[in-house]
Amino acid sequence: MVKLRQTGLADIACDPAAFEAFYERHFDDVTKFLARRVIDPHSVADLTAEVFLAALDSAHTYRPGRGSEVAWLYGVARNTLLAERRRSVREQRANRKIAGRRLLDGDDIARLEERIDAEASARLAIDRMAELPDKERALLELVAIDGLSTAEAAQALGIRQGTARVRLHRARRSIQQVPGIMPAIGGTK
Repeated sequence: MVKLRQTGLADIACDPAAFEAFYERHFDDVTKFLARRVIDPHSVADLTAEVFLAALDSAHTYRPGRGSEVAWLYGVARNTLLAERRRSVREQRANRKIAGRRLLDGDDIARLEERIDAEASARLAIDRMAELPDKERALLELVAIDGLSTAEAAQALGIRQGTARVRLHRARRSIQQVPGIMPAIGGTK
């Protein structure tokens, strides 16, 4: 059996033999910890795997002076379980939203396809604006794509109108070099 240095568990992240020994030493503890909190055997198996993956990623954070490996690993297991529960709640919330909606019929799909086709030039402009700095791009999208005035865009972004005018000028100047973008965003070039 491989002995781990007293300085921590960092070896498990780069030494397969050290990880194997760590895994064998703590598999039962982690499985019991999860089985006390989860009733589905498949979920226990999945979460056990996730705990050991998380332990690999965070092995460098273990400090022997602060507690045992098992205590640290239980912390990792607890965090993994809480993350899974948060993910599950988000999924259930999304499923409830979807469950209350009707499916689209052929006419609905046709109308949406027409809308999507009508917005092709705006999608092109958004794609081409991706190279702009975030603040300039956000402002230009609100003005040129979404049709807000500079004052409205400034308010939406929580900035002053003067700042918005400067950013808009910079953004337009930057994108004038990109072929086809000015007509796509309602510009003159």
